[in-house]
This record gives sequence, structure tokens and C-alpha cells, in this order.
Amino acid sequence: MRLLLVEDDDMLGNSLKRGLEQAGHNVEWVEDGEAALLATETSQFDLMLLDVNLPKLSGIEVVRQLRQSASSHLPVLMLTAMDAIDYKVQGLDSGADDYLTKPFDLAELLARIRSLTRRAQERSGASLRCGDVELNPHSRTVVKGGGIVLLTAKELRVCSLLMERRNKIVSKGEIEESLYGWNEEVDSNTIEVTVYNLRKKLGKDFIQTLRGVGYMVRS
Repeated sequence: MRLLLVEDDDMLGNSLKRGLEQAGHNVEWVEDGEAALLATETSQFDLMLLDVNLPKLSGIEVVRQLRQSASSHLPVLMLTAMDAIDYKVQGLDSGADDYLTKPFDLAELLARIRSLTRRAQERSGASLRCGDVELNPHSRTVVKGGGIVLLTAKELRVCSLLMERRNKIVSKGEIEESLYGWNEEVDSNTIEVTVYNLRKKLGKDFIQTLRGVGYMVRS
């Protein structure tokens, strides 16, 4: 899962990023409200972890603007040391989906993330289907012709991205962005190998390659 962490405290930000990545998430970390909104405009995320007290734009204002943008359905979990009920009400009324007061345990944060993403997937509708391939975002299972197909985490992420964007070209850069963090080194042939493996498992014609442009799955 690709998460956007918005936290201006270096010690906490580093700790959260490390803990979330150890739990298997891909985490991008920014430190002010304006950078958070810019990140949602230029990249796709599954969930935002948002501090309330931020430089440039407060977390409350970030959520308000986010809910008026193209990323309006992005789940937002607000993180703050402010435990007064008024702050919680203000955060939820601004459009946040959940609220967690600092200090908190990483296990509880991970549980809240799982809960929010389940709810978002349920709201977004049923499984994705392209031909005889069906992907259930909630259970993270792929079925082809009635039989379950086992995919690696990278294969599932690429398959999900292409099926979500079905009938549209997805560039290699966009796929790399979904698999790697902004500052991570990208293996030169990861995408090609992943696409090759998906074709072996789901059919050689499942993914189309448009040379020099990107990849596409048709519905």
C-alpha cells in the first residue's frame, strides 16, 4: 500500500516511516501542508497520514482543500497531540476519515490503516474485472477462469494499477512510482520482469505493451 505521511517532526516522521515500511507499506514523507497537496496532485496514494499542526498549511486546511480536489476520495487519518474534543470534531468535520491522538502504538496505527482502506474499498464498489481476470481489492485475491492465481506483492500492485486504469495507457514511470519511493533506487528491469510474470500467470495477451509509451489492460 502506498501511503503519504505528512509530519513536520523529524524524529517522529523517521520513526513512523521506518515502522510503516517494515510493515510492508511504501511510504512517502513530506513535512508541510503545501507539499502534501502537491504530492496528491502529482502522485497516487492509498491513504494519507496527516498531522494537524503543520508549517504553511494546517492539517485542517489540507483536508478541506483535498476534499475539493481530484483526490477527494483519498482516505485521511489525522495524527495530533491535541486531544481536546473540539480539535477532533474540527478535524472530522473538515473531511478526515479518522483521528488518532499522539502518542499512539504502531500496532494501533496499522489497524486503523487497515480499517480505513477496507472501508474505502467497500465504498469504491466490487471487484475489478478485465476479461476472465477478476481482482478483489478487499481480499487482495486474483481469480482467472474460476481459479485463484497467486501473485507476489509487486505483481499484485502492478496488476491492480493496470486494472484500475483499464483501457488507459499507464507509463513505465507511473508503475515504478507505485512500487518505489521517491528516493529509492529503481531496478532497471523490474517492470519488464513483473509484466512478463503476470503474462505467464494471467495470459500472454492480458497486458498490452505500447513501445516507448507504456502498458495497458483492456476491459
